[in-house]
Amino acid sequence: MMTPGAKNLITDVAGLRVGNAADATLKSGTTVLTADRPFTAAVHIMGGAPGTRETDLLAPDKTVAGVDALVLSGGSAYGLDACSGVVEGLRAIGRGFRLGPAIVPIVPGAIVFDLLNGGAKDWPTNPYPALGRAAFDAAAVEFDLGTAGAGTGALTGMQKGGLGSASLVLDSGHTVGALVVANPIGSVTTPGERHFWAAPFEIDGEFGGLGPDPAAGLGRAMRSRKLEAMADLAGAAVSSNGTNTTIAIVATDATLSKAEAQRMATAAHDGMARAIVPSHGPHDGDLVFAAATGAHPRGDPAANMLDLCHAASLCLARAIARAVYEARAEPGDILPCWPA
Repeated sequence: MMTPGAKNLITDVAGLRVGNAADATLKSGTTVLTADRPFTAAVHIMGGAPGTRETDLLAPDKTVAGVDALVLSGGSAYGLDACSGVVEGLRAIGRGFRLGPAIVPIVPGAIVFDLLNGGAKDWPTNPYPALGRAAFDAAAVEFDLGTAGAGTGALTGMQKGGLGSASLVLDSGHTVGALVVANPIGSVTTPGERHFWAAPFEIDGEFGGLGPDPAAGLGRAMRSRKLEAMADLAGAAVSSNGTNTTIAIVATDATLSKAEAQRMATAAHDGMARAIVPSHGPHDGDLVFAAATGAHPRGDPAANMLDLCHAASLCLARAIARAVYEARAEPGDILPCWPA
């Protein structure tokens, strides 16, 4: 039976480190996943409004074999510049693709929209390159969840979102983990905002232990407290277009090709659909990166692949619920924390 790793974090995958950096006044931040050496990476996007950098490199037919880091950031389009700060940090330690004297770190990234969350957004200079560098410099095996890093300003349909993580160790000995910024237009909780949609997959009370909602006929209400709060803040109606997104990384120590990593990223989206209702809509940029360190070779590739994909989906569902469960109240918030 699959069981959580020692930390119940994506860094239970040996060799991975995660760093967070945030600005409380800005109500935004950046999260970086990196490792001691390049790792295989892929991506699958199911949302209709993604914001990304260098994701084309991750397609199985592209020549880039490994990446040096993956970035999740707030800030919408501005937040893509967090990748530049990470590139600077990697170059400073001599990491990256080498061609003669040139060093080119490979750092794909994705962003969420958090520009209407009550934070100060009147910056004179884009703050995200510095946040990216600070997150990279802070990378470690232990890191905060909830209102931290790229989850600092995240909002879900009905309450504050945040940064979440979870892990599983398979019977084969392989480890799978997930890292997520939960900022969807949909809700992570059932009507009443007490029970989590992901409750059937919870382990050891990791997000409250209340169990599934006993009610039936759920999922038909489409109210978004998030859009109402944004409209109040803006003084005008706010469209849901591009104002959301859940972005995630699933990782394993198994040896995967880019095509297999892409399949794991694709399967992990099932976890997003189990934890957020609705998900994968035209106004969310829902995206999952997959990372494989290759430290633990696979025995039966076909059987292992099924297990790895299933574990990735379970970890992502649990990580999304943990992101909301771990969020904390801060001055100027426009939405309440769980429980509402």
